[in-house]
Parts: sequence; structure tokens; C-alpha cells
Amino acid sequence: MTVKKQRLVDRLRSRGGRYIALHLRYEKDMLSFTGCTYGLTDAESEELRVLRENTNYWKVKKINSTEQRIGGFCPLTPKEVGVFLQALGFPPSTPIYIAAGEIYGGNTHLAELSSRFPNLVFKESLATSEELKAFTNHASQTAALDYIICVESDVFVPSHAGNMARAVEGHRRFLGHRKTINPDRKGLVEIFDKLETGELKEGAELAHLVQQMHKNRQGAPRRRLGSPAGIKGRARFRTEESFYENPYPECICGSRSKLEIT
Repeated sequence: MTVKKQRLVDRLRSRGGRYIALHLRYEKDMLSFTGCTYGLTDAESEELRVLRENTNYWKVKKINSTEQRIGGFCPLTPKEVGVFLQALGFPPSTPIYIAAGEIYGGNTHLAELSSRFPNLVFKESLATSEELKAFTNHASQTAALDYIICVESDVFVPSHAGNMARAVEGHRRFLGHRKTINPDRKGLVEIFDKLETGELKEGAELAHLVQQMHKNRQGAPRRRLGSPAGIKGRARFRTEESFYENPYPECICGSRSKLEIT
């Protein structure tokens, strides 16, 4: 028996209609590669360091986790995602599809998200074990399931930039600029740290700060960003926004009266 991708989307919608697809990049290899250990135990941090040291094709071995986080280079933790979505105004009953591999720390870390949004959905709960059997040991095919469910979602939220997140965002733009909320990770770190120290409380003030910070980060039409001024040669192509992330204007046609440019 094979699983049909649209069938999974239909099953998900039958649980509550509209849903968020959350690309939760909180897997072991991702945290190890980026050197992000905020919120982890000393033992978990050490495990990630050892993995990075022993992975030959990862060139950077010594990483300052604090600097990574302050710079906005770390994926949001499950707890941070929960605070973020709640501040944006999503109700606790919102179905959230988790597009990810195995979450590092399992339920220990996921509990900080599920306590705020208990209606978390995984592919394992949408498809039967028999349907998923064909995907065993085929990571790219499993990712394809996540990709389709993310593209079809009412809201897509990536917790970290990456090839899949960029491709999904670009696909959603091509299909009519479907709502994609890109967290300002660098800005959010400042807010989360104020929550941690008690300088800021959850509630109306937090919601206002987060919503203002993200009012122009929700997938509205805009031309693809070029490279910074003065950059030439190959560096120009490396620093400009990815075509796959934003295919406008080349692949998105329409009159200016129908498309608001921001």
C-alpha cells in the first residue's frame, strides 16, 4: 500500500480545517552542525560537540553557541516557537503539523511546545504504518511528504532557514503568495532574553512587539532581493536572495494592479 500525499492533507484538514505547517529544525544533526545548544543540558551539548568533531565533512568544529544565537543563526527551540505562535495570536486549538525528522530530546523538548499547542500532528499519526513502510530508510521521499503538506498548509512557519524552507516559500509564492511567516530570529532572541530575565512579560506587550516585528514577514508579494551594493562577480550570486525562495518577477506574472509590491 502506498500513501497518497493529498490523502494526508485531507486527513489533516478533517481534524480541524485550517492548519499550520511548522518546519521544526530541531534535529540532532542540525543542532550539532550549527553549534546551537541553548536550552540543552550539559550532556546534550557535549553529545552534539562530539558529533560535530567526528563528522569529517563538516569543516567548522569550534562554534560559540551564544554568538550563533545572538546572530540569529540558530533554529528556534520548540519552546520559543510556542511563545512566538501564541504571541502572533494563534489559539491553542490550532492544528500544527510538525514537518521534521526526529526531534532532539523527543518529548522532553516537545513538551514545551505541546503545552501551549496540544494539537500537534506528525506524519506517523496521519498515515498508517503500512502506508509509511515504503518510506523507511528513504529520507528524501519522507521529506517529500512533508514538503507537500507544507505547501498545502494555510500557514507555513520555518523555524530556521534552509533549502527545504526556501523551496516551500518560493512554491507558495508561485501559487499565490500563500501565508508564510518567517521568524526574525535575531530580533526574537532579544525578546526571549527579556522574557527570561523578567524584563518583559507574556501578554499584550509581547504580542504587540512580535506582531509589529513580523507584519512584513508573511509572504506578501515583493521583488527578489539583490546582492548588497558594491558586490561583484560570483559573490554577487552568492549574496542575493535565492530564486527558489522568491521567483518574483520571472515566474510570477500579473498586472501591477493585481499585485501589490512591498
